[in-house]
Amino acid sequence: MCQNRSLKGRTGLAGARKCLRHGGAGGAACQLLFLATLLHAQNAPHLAYALPAGGQQGTTVEVTLGGQFLPNVTEVYVSGSGVAAKVLAPGRPMNGAEALILRDRMQELQKQPMNPAVFREMTDIRVKLLTFNSSRLISPVLAQTLTVRVEISPGAAPGKREIRVLSPQGLSNPLVFCVGQLPEFTEKESIAVIPPPGNAMNIAQVQIAEPPTDMAITLPATVNGRIKPRLAKPQGGRPGQPFTPGEADRYRFQARQGQHLVIAASARDLMPYLADAVPGWFQAVLTLYDSAGKEVAYNDDYRFHPDPVLDYLVPKDGEYTVEIRDALYRGREDFVYRIAIGELPFVTGIFPLGSRTGTRTAVELSGWNLPCRRMTFDARGKTPGVYQVAGQPFQVEALAEVPETTKRVKLPVMVNGRIGQPGEWDVFRFDGRAGEAIVAEVYARRLDSPLDSVLRLTDAKGQQLAFNDDAPDEGAGLETHHADSRILTTLLSNGSYYLYIGDAQQKGGPEYAYRLRIGAPRPDFELRVTPSAINATGGTSVPVAVHAIRKDGFAGAIALALRDGPRGLSLSGAMIPAGQDQVRITLTVPPQIPREPIELALEGRATIDGRELTRQAVPAEDMMQAFFYRHLVPASALRLTVRRGAALRTPARVAGAGTLKITAGNTVRLRAELSLPPASPIEKVEYELNDPPAGIALKEALPAPGGAELVLQCDPAKAKPGLRGNLIVDVSGERTPPPSANGRPAATARQRVPLGTLPAVPFEIVTGGTEPAAR
Repeated sequence: MCQNRSLKGRTGLAGARKCLRHGGAGGAACQLLFLATLLHAQNAPHLAYALPAGGQQGTTVEVTLGGQFLPNVTEVYVSGSGVAAKVLAPGRPMNGAEALILRDRMQELQKQPMNPAVFREMTDIRVKLLTFNSSRLISPVLAQTLTVRVEISPGAAPGKREIRVLSPQGLSNPLVFCVGQLPEFTEKESIAVIPPPGNAMNIAQVQIAEPPTDMAITLPATVNGRIKPRLAKPQGGRPGQPFTPGEADRYRFQARQGQHLVIAASARDLMPYLADAVPGWFQAVLTLYDSAGKEVAYNDDYRFHPDPVLDYLVPKDGEYTVEIRDALYRGREDFVYRIAIGELPFVTGIFPLGSRTGTRTAVELSGWNLPCRRMTFDARGKTPGVYQVAGQPFQVEALAEVPETTKRVKLPVMVNGRIGQPGEWDVFRFDGRAGEAIVAEVYARRLDSPLDSVLRLTDAKGQQLAFNDDAPDEGAGLETHHADSRILTTLLSNGSYYLYIGDAQQKGGPEYAYRLRIGAPRPDFELRVTPSAINATGGTSVPVAVHAIRKDGFAGAIALALRDGPRGLSLSGAMIPAGQDQVRITLTVPPQIPREPIELALEGRATIDGRELTRQAVPAEDMMQAFFYRHLVPASALRLTVRRGAALRTPARVAGAGTLKITAGNTVRLRAELSLPPASPIEKVEYELNDPPAGIALKEALPAPGGAELVLQCDPAKAKPGLRGNLIVDVSGERTPPPSANGRPAATARQRVPLGTLPAVPFEIVTGGTEPAAR
């Protein structure tokens, strides 16, 4: 059995893995196997882009996936039916040692007499070295590539899918992959070598460039490509930053007089948020030129969508060229795009934006090249929610509905209306009572309407009681401008009240539609769980974040549970405390579980006004935009992947049960139990709080039989009584690498490896009393 040699508690940054060490016996081979198991469990693959980001029904496409930790990928998964994928080969960039060999070879060639063979070899080396120098400025999260073959059946449903990859280290994040119906073209990326004038064999005069795409296509079509930085010798800059302007790709096609062309780009639609770029996505620009090179159409966004759309009535037969570039002239490996071009149907709006459950509703369509202008939506048998009509979101609710022409309304009610003219205001009168709580909420931008709504509530005398422009909705993770308005207020007296709705920018038109809910609050909640890919080692615990999106003033506690999961899975700390919007819990995985990704379902329960409500958590990715903003972007499924090998002999756990009471200004002890295998090379084990709340710190870790006693300290200036949540403790260790084969000391003095995470411990900050006994 291993004995504790030293224990040390540490505190630090969120997500850091610090460790406690144990000494142990065992041969070098066992130690290396143990270490390999630990290192093998790290660094799950991460996907940054897919090129092309889609394919046509009934075709087979070779796709380059870019990202990090990709060399060991073994499987590819595409959501939905009718699409299968297979790994072909990982891409490996040239390393420094190979570049040094090429430089040495170049020096040798320079000493030889110049002839065509020497000139060709020197030119080839120059191209390779220039590519190597340029690739060193690529961010590590974009540097690795993987080629996969995607087979799309003729009957595969068109639309967005998700593509992920699996390695022994775990499952990756999802990327958008589109199944299309149009013929597809993909840009050919190449390097141009321009010889010296007169074909002189002067290597110094050879020009090397990566020309932008200039490709002929036939309509209708979808084109795939990306805007890369132009190949050039690095002129300063730092890794991950563009060092030359981005390229501009062009596609040429024949068009006939009278055609109504639609040219729609997808860029941000494919990659919603980039963490290390401003404004946080590839801001595509489309320009259309005629055969004389004259600009005839331009767009840098479509309404409030960053992705541009052109509609153009062709005045005469001829060749036209569409150009795509970044609005800021940037270029990056992940600036991937798709452009649909042709006489394509494009819906610009629908009305109304929703209907009542149990009804059939006629829906008007507006747009370009539409085969019909009217559809019927059947909401009979449908539950409240958001559905699709002609690719547009359509809300179904249980409330009584009235048109905007009904100026006096009886609550509760849903009004279907639109701001038909610039500067127009719609006004609705209702009767209220003193002390009555009222909610007025607009659904417009979340239903793809361009309306930037404003709400204003007045009494019968015109006195303004409440006003709102924008109300953030964390459930709308793809919205960057939360333009829908919402008012929650309590009426002060009996009488009539007036609710005004208009556009904040004084705009209006047939497509500026809205749905306006007026009535008593309907307390409720939604849940998001991140990440959507949970990677855990068998027999360990892993942290998971659950986000509560509270509605209409609901502030109660939410109990969390797995639904129909594999046997042996368990949650710790599975409660979102009252008044809080997020909690980090842990999922404990048994040692024996299927190795293929398992789909999980997490749900939350809460009692609201005497009724128990159950809501399923939507899987999501917690994505960062432009170094700062965070968004919960929904994913199709929550998947668990279990890696082989556990660092601990038995799963680490916390002694005792229930909520840990921490006295403000005092300390409390927590007993951690863990055991390393006899062959473990770990010499020292350390514990660290993982993203603790402000004011709670791990003061020290004291040796104890079979584990350690963690001493937690509470700063009363930062952690106030009543605060609840979970404490998550990471465990990791240090070991001395064995000597090399020739007996020399190892190059690294110490190696630090993660050992696992303790199950989450619920806590509550309380007042008074003395230090509680160890649990």
